[in-house]
Amino acid sequence: MPGIEEAEAQLSEIELLTSMFPSKDEFVIKDQLALAELREYVEGTLDSPPASRPEFVIQHNMDTESMKGVTFAVSFMYALDYPNVLPDISVRCAELNRAQQTQLHMDMNSFLKENCCGEVCVLSAVEWVKDNLHRYISKNPSTTAAAPITQPEEMFTRLWIYSHHIYNKSKRKNILEWAHDLGLTGFSMPGKPGVVCVEGLQTSCEEFWARVKVLTWKRILIRHREDIPLDSEDGHREETLSSFRKFSGFEETIFDPRGSRGNHMDLGQLYQFLNEKGCGDIFQLYFGIEGR
Repeated sequence: MPGIEEAEAQLSEIELLTSMFPSKDEFVIKDQLALAELREYVEGTLDSPPASRPEFVIQHNMDTESMKGVTFAVSFMYALDYPNVLPDISVRCAELNRAQQTQLHMDMNSFLKENCCGEVCVLSAVEWVKDNLHRYISKNPSTTAAAPITQPEEMFTRLWIYSHHIYNKSKRKNILEWAHDLGLTGFSMPGKPGVVCVEGLQTSCEEFWARVKVLTWKRILIRHREDIPLDSEDGHREETLSSFRKFSGFEETIFDPRGSRGNHMDLGQLYQFLNEKGCGDIFQLYFGIEGR
């Protein structure tokens, strides 16, 4: 469980970044509610550590002669006990192909583990990308052609999404339609809180998340994800996908609604449902208690 010292370090770093990058084109906080809860916890008006995780993006335009016109963005999501562990970091740059991006992430994380253990590391990560990005961008087509081409590994992914609540009929319809359109299985539980699970090809799951997260939410986040490599050479991808699935289709599930507005589901029934699907351990990840 994160303590007050970790929360203070996180808030101080965000406030520093806000002063260093005043332009909205440079620094974007993706979840203002998470930041507000972090501040309330540090100031003592929130008794327990916030469950939400601050997430933000820093964008930079390269100005060196060889890299003029190149833009990159670095996304950060704090782990609950950051800076004792590294945050989730993702670098996006149009000039990077998939293999180059993967190698950059591996090298950057190795650098941060060696040099920023136990310390805030956002500025170090951004500076490292600025200093090293040119090493991963191949501008010479002949050089790229001479290198072996590595096909990106296909993955089976399962996303466990948590929302403060899911009431809106339009959102509920979108969730069902998008999951079906993308060939995903899983379920959606409306009410307060809202729970969504989607599983299938990684690209389809990430497309689903990209569509869902831009809707208006009080809070929504990926609570847990599972990634399993697929053997793309066995010629039986669909059979392999089916063997990994916990769910046979995608549907909205209702568990004995209760409460004054009929919006609180019976979490005991939810646990039984998850347990029957072989994923009862997810209940504790969602709610912090063992299911019964």
